[in-house]
Amino acid sequence: MEGQDEQPLREASTEPIVTSGGSEVVPRVLPGEPQNLSDVDAFHLLLEMKLKRRQERPNLPRTVTELVAEDGSRVYVVGTAHFSDDSKKDVAKTIREVQPDVVVVELCQYRVSMLKMDEHTLLREAKEISLEKLQQAVRQNGVLSGLMQTLLLKVSAHITEQLGMAPGGEFREAFKEASKVPFCKFHLGDRPIPVTFKRAIAALSFWQKIKLAWGLCFLSDPISKDDVERCKQKDLLEQMMAEMIGEFPDLHRTIVSERDIYLTYMLRQAARRLELPRASDAEPRKCVPSVVVGVVGMGHVPGIEKNWTTDLNIQEIMTVPPPSVCGRVSWLAAKAAFLGLLGYGLYWMGRRVSSLVLSLPAAQYCLQRASEAWPHK
Repeated sequence: MEGQDEQPLREASTEPIVTSGGSEVVPRVLPGEPQNLSDVDAFHLLLEMKLKRRQERPNLPRTVTELVAEDGSRVYVVGTAHFSDDSKKDVAKTIREVQPDVVVVELCQYRVSMLKMDEHTLLREAKEISLEKLQQAVRQNGVLSGLMQTLLLKVSAHITEQLGMAPGGEFREAFKEASKVPFCKFHLGDRPIPVTFKRAIAALSFWQKIKLAWGLCFLSDPISKDDVERCKQKDLLEQMMAEMIGEFPDLHRTIVSERDIYLTYMLRQAARRLELPRASDAEPRKCVPSVVVGVVGMGHVPGIEKNWTTDLNIQEIMTVPPPSVCGRVSWLAAKAAFLGLLGYGLYWMGRRVSSLVLSLPAAQYCLQRASEAWPHK
C-alpha cells in the first residue's frame, strides 16, 4: 500500500507547471509539504525560483543601458544591430541574468510575423521584393507610403543579400528566451509602421520625395559583417538611413526621434509595479518593482535615455496630418505627366512598330494582293 501511495507523489513532483511565459519542469510540491498547492502557493513557488535565478548584480554586456523608474522598477535597454550575431548573444545573456517580468521589442503588429518564421524563410522573404509585396504595402499605407516602405525593404534586402543574414535575429532570440522565464510577458513596443510612413511622407516636399526615392533605388554599396560589428554603437540599417536622409531633418524626426518617444513611452508602461496575488481579500495588497528588458536598435538608445524623465505627448506623434494643397497639386501634376508620357510612349512605339511591319516584303506583298483584289469603282 505504501508503494502505491508513493508512486502518485513522485509523478506529481515532476509534472510541469505551464506559466504565461512558457512551460518548465519544476517541483509541484516540496518535501514534507502537502501534495495539493493552491494557485497562490504555486505562483509564489515559481516566483521564488525566478527571484533566485535573478542576479542582484548582473554581469551585463556593454551594449546594455540601465534605467530606473520613479517606483523603483528597472529597465535594461539592450542596444542592438539588426544584422548581428553578437547582438543576439547580448539579448540572450541579459534576459538570463535579470529574469525580467516584461520583454519589450522594437516591433509593431505589422512586423510581428518575423518572430514566427525560421531563418531560412526570412532570408528568402527578405531577398525577394515581389509585386505582391508592393501591392500589400500600397493597400496598407497608401500609394506614396507604400512605395516608400517598398524602397526601405529594398535597403534591408540589399543588406540581407550582402551578409547572407536574415534581419531581426535579436527579436527572435528575445522571444525564445522570454518564453523560458516564468510569468514573463512579451510586448511589442514600436509605433505602427503605417503611421510612421504616412507621417514621414507628409513631412517631405514633392521634390524631397523624388530625391529620397532616387537615393534608395540606387543603393548598392557592398557591406561586410565587420562593418556591422563596427556599427554596434549605431545600428547599421539606421546609420545607412541617416546618411541618406541627413539633408531631410523632418524625415529624421519622424523615422527616428518620434519613435524614440514612442519606445520610451512603451518601456515606461511596461515598467510598473507588480501586484502579487493574495490568498484572500483580507490579506493586504503587496506590490514589488518590476524588471523590464527592452530590445531596440542601438540608434534609439540615446533618444530613450533623453526622453526617460520628460513628459511625453504620445497622441501628437500618432496622428497623420492631411496632405497639403501644394502636395496634392504636385502629386496630381506628376500623375498627369506620367500618364501623358506613358501615352505618348505607347503612341510612338505603335508608330515605329507599324512602320517596321509595313516595310517588310511579306507585308508589302500582302498589301499589294489586297489592293488588287479590292474592287475598283
